[in-house]
Formats: sequence, structure tokens, C-alpha cells
Amino acid sequence: MEERLLNILSSNIVFILAAVFLIVVILKGVRIVPQSEKHVVERFGRLHSVLGPGINFVVPFLDVVKHKISILERQLPTMSQDAITADNVLVQVDTSVFYRITEPEKTVYRIRDVDAAIATTVAGIVRAEIGKMELDEVQSNRAQLTAAIKMAVEDAVDDWGIEVTRSEILDVNLDDATRQAMLQQLNAERARRAQVTEAEGQKRAVELNADAELYAAEQIAKARRIEAEAEAYATEVVAKAIKENGIEAAQYQVALKQVEALNALGNGDGKQTIILPASALEAFGDAFKLLKGGS
Repeated sequence: MEERLLNILSSNIVFILAAVFLIVVILKGVRIVPQSEKHVVERFGRLHSVLGPGINFVVPFLDVVKHKISILERQLPTMSQDAITADNVLVQVDTSVFYRITEPEKTVYRIRDVDAAIATTVAGIVRAEIGKMELDEVQSNRAQLTAAIKMAVEDAVDDWGIEVTRSEILDVNLDDATRQAMLQQLNAERARRAQVTEAEGQKRAVELNADAELYAAEQIAKARRIEAEAEAYATEVVAKAIKENGIEAAQYQVALKQVEALNALGNGDGKQTIILPASALEAFGDAFKLLKGGS
């Protein structure tokens, strides 16, 4: 039985070897690339092609997958570097950079250590950008500074086939002396604003008080004007009556005023006994006579 099997194998060894070779060729010629990777293929030691995600076909034994590059977004470790602002203040800046490889053929053949290269580039750009700004601008315009750093890093790493997706300034730290000086400046600014606010309030109060006094004066003047107009009208009526009725109208007005004055005097508080002069009685008599039309 064994001899028969050996005879079969020996007589078909060529076909068996051909089948094995064909299987090896198929395995070598088909490359399945994951979605998160790109493969760099070399032929005779030189760059030949870049395989994208999915099924790819290469020439067996000639094409070799030399590099498998992840295209997922990566985050560099948080970096801290010292920088000097335009007003000569030493600050420590913590930054974080996110990037991904878009062209593996450039990354593989143009740069050896991607993370270290990007970290060095970011450190230099951060120092240069902060050196253009004063400390107050660094603190208040952090978003603008972040955008400027991101743009500068993108231009610097473009030749490496890298896309910088995000660049963040996490913190800007100061030494204790500078921090205390800034705190004193902040307290002084708050005190100044409080004084300005108080002064503006007092000024507004004076303006409102002046407006109120002006309004009261205008109302008093208006009342006096109305009173004067009423008095003028009454005088005009009396003058007209005197003109038409002669001296009797004048005597009647005088007698009526005397009666009104005596009436007001009698209605006063605490005045129960009133001594009237003889002329007052005559005034009553004259008034009644004039009311009855007598002379």
C-alpha cells in the first residue's frame, strides 16, 4: 500500500509542485489591506505603489510590502516649552498636537521619527509666535494664537505627507513673581473700575436731580403763568363791568372782597370771637344793597 502511494506521488510530483507553486503565487499576489492602514510596496528596493484599503494585486516575488502605515489620527504627548513674550515675560506653554498620515510614501522616505520631528517643529513655532505677542495678548487671544500655530505647523510638515488635524494650547503658566504682579495689577484695575462706576453714578444722580429741579421750576412757572392769565381775565371782566355799569360795579367788587375776607377770618381755627370794625358792618350792608340792586 505504501509502495503504491509512493508510486502515485512520484508519478504526479510535477503536478503537485505546480499546484503548490500556484497557491504560493496567489497568496503572494493578493494583498488585503485593513481600512485603517496603507501599505507601501517596493519593487527591487524602490517605491512602486501604495496599496489602499481592500483587495489589492501585486506581482509575486517582485513586489514586496515594505511598510504598513496606520492612517488613524494620532496624538502627540503633551509638550511643555518655555517661551518669552514681546514684553520679556517668561512663560511655560503646554501644547498638544493631533495629526494623521495622508501620504505614506512621503512619510516613509522623507522622515525617520515622525513624532520627534513634529514635536521639535511645534516647539519652535510656539516660541516664535509667542515672541510676537505681549503677555496680555497671549492670555486673551489664545484661540488666535492656536490657529496661527496650527497653520504654521501644517506648512512645515506638508512635505512629510502629514495632516495636522488639531493643535491646542492647553495652558500658559507663569512664574510666581509674574503671577503676583499680575494679581496686583488686576486688583488695581478692579479698584479703578469701581471708582469710575461710583463717580458715574454720582454724576448721573446730580443730572437727574438737576432735571427734577428744572421740571419743578417749569411747572411752577407754568402755574404762575396760568394764574396770571386768570387774574388778567378777571381784571378784564371787572374793568368791562365798571365801564358798562359805572361805579356801582366797582363798589360791589370791593364790598364782595371784604365779605370774603371776613368769612375766611371767621372760619379760622381757634378764633371763636371776632371783633369787627364799623366799616366791616357797612361793607356787609353795601354788599346786600348792591345785590338787591339798591343804592
